[in-house]
Amino acid sequence: MYITDEVPVTEPHGQAPPPLGRSHIQMAPMVVPKASDVLANELRERILSGELPEGTPLPPERELVLQTQMSRPSVREALRILQVQGLVRIKAGRTGGAFVQRPGRESMANTVSLLIRGRQLRMAALLETREAIEPFCAQLAARYRNDEDIAAMEAANEAIEQAGDIPAFLKANVDWHIAVANASHNELLSGLMLALQPAIYTATENESFVNEVVRATTLRAHRSVTNAVRDGDVDAALRRMTRHVHSYAEAVLAADERSEIELPADTSAMPSLGN
Repeated sequence: MYITDEVPVTEPHGQAPPPLGRSHIQMAPMVVPKASDVLANELRERILSGELPEGTPLPPERELVLQTQMSRPSVREALRILQVQGLVRIKAGRTGGAFVQRPGRESMANTVSLLIRGRQLRMAALLETREAIEPFCAQLAARYRNDEDIAAMEAANEAIEQAGDIPAFLKANVDWHIAVANASHNELLSGLMLALQPAIYTATENESFVNEVVRATTLRAHRSVTNAVRDGDVDAALRRMTRHVHSYAEAVLAADERSEIELPADTSAMPSLGN
């Protein structure tokens, strides 16, 4: 209502108008992105779009500060974000700086490792994943393999036969599976297998399971799949790899009491796999 010198005046519906100088407009809380995130997003898009090719040097920190009008800590944090994401490498020294690099399979490996450790994934989940993708890798390998791919598979089989201890056998075993994935010439599949390799190694690192019978059976299965891949027999490659990974999964689950995959915090300390 309005207050006059005489009588109160009521607004329609019985509501009083707002005091003079005030507004009905209501604003919700706003989340403003950090300056470092804004710069990191801008550079990330330019890198992923190909506007900034691999090896391109980014402007020095001081120049980025002048160009963006951001603080040096914000610029430094943006570069650190990109470095963690594998999109920038930092080189020290007088000729150093920040250089663009395209995402590699290592980025996927780091992400998968964090997922496995952070979610305490089941051993069965890893084995099911292998059963889902490895037979298809073998099928593609039989279609697209080259001489170098076959040589890598045969070298891994030779290493399995000559392995004198369990770590050597496990490394050669994983190397063979990575070689099959690489022979598929499908970057996503080979990247995923490379990302899974530490988990595969850890899942089979069991002295009570890896005995002479298992090693001989593994080598026999690997050679059978290798022959199918070499011959270009896609159906045989699919069938033999399916049988191999399924039988291996059943044997691992029967012999291993672990329910979760126990990856070390630093997988770089593990044997070099997939080379």
